Amino acid sequence: MPRAARDFLRVGVPVVLLFALLPLFYQNELLLFNFVLFLILTQGLNAVYGFTGYLPFGYVGFFGAGAYGFALAVMHLAAPPLLALLLAGLAGVVLGLILTPLLRLSGAYFAIANLAAAQMVYQIIANPALADITKGPYGVSLASVFAPRASYAVALVILAFVLGLVAWLRHGRFGLALQAMRDDPVSAAMAGIPVLRGRVVAWLLSALIAGLAGGVFAWHISVFYPETAFDISISIFAIVFTLFGGAATLTGPIAGVLVLYGLYNVIGISVPQYFQLIYGALIVGLVLFLPRGFASLLSRRGIDVP
Repeated sequence: MPRAARDFLRVGVPVVLLFALLPLFYQNELLLFNFVLFLILTQGLNAVYGFTGYLPFGYVGFFGAGAYGFALAVMHLAAPPLLALLLAGLAGVVLGLILTPLLRLSGAYFAIANLAAAQMVYQIIANPALADITKGPYGVSLASVFAPRASYAVALVILAFVLGLVAWLRHGRFGLALQAMRDDPVSAAMAGIPVLRGRVVAWLLSALIAGLAGGVFAWHISVFYPETAFDISISIFAIVFTLFGGAATLTGPIAGVLVLYGLYNVIGISVPQYFQLIYGALIVGLVLFLPRGFASLLSRRGIDVP
């Protein structure tokens, strides 16, 4: 059996089944949906950061583009939800194509420029002059397609697709080429690997995943505002969860979401006055002692981390 398929069966299938069965025992479906949403987003971020080294602080821009791509398709084209969801993914890819010149930058310059681009998209969407098209700052209501159970089921399908994609990237020729580019782009180029094309493809795959996540988010909650869809904390959470578990792995981002987002909800509910202090301390400890996440700790002990 190919290693990608083995990893997906070992890790991806149990995670999808877990969140498919949890609604039978736990009634807070919105919380479970948020877990699934961040599982999708962290793997999407993993596709670009884990395999190319580019860390997009404005990752939420693709998410917001997907949310409004879905909303515009429903409001102006009367598109059914599944078609609108495909258009949401397309909106993320189109924005990714527009922003491909950012890949000429690196490090902090790329991160800052990407964040600025996301804020630019937010300002366009929230512009009152475009209220007839985007509803501007007044928010959108998609009550005609509100279907929390159906959207949750589709989110699980997207999660399965994304986990399978990342498993393929870890072991497929294209993913191995990306990792070679990440580690030493000059040597990779000398070996005949098309570095720029590889980065663009990974970037667009990441944008597609975030766009689909934004679309299913819009479908699930049906009423939202620009500041909700373009909330920078979405990028921050996705980055922290990915770094906590370990990028370029299938298991790492999953562990990051389950542990840190679980703590986020426990701490935020039980001791909200200490939430920022405790969560901040966790992040600082991670950066200081486990810069490559828990996956690196297990790898040093000889444990194979999918």
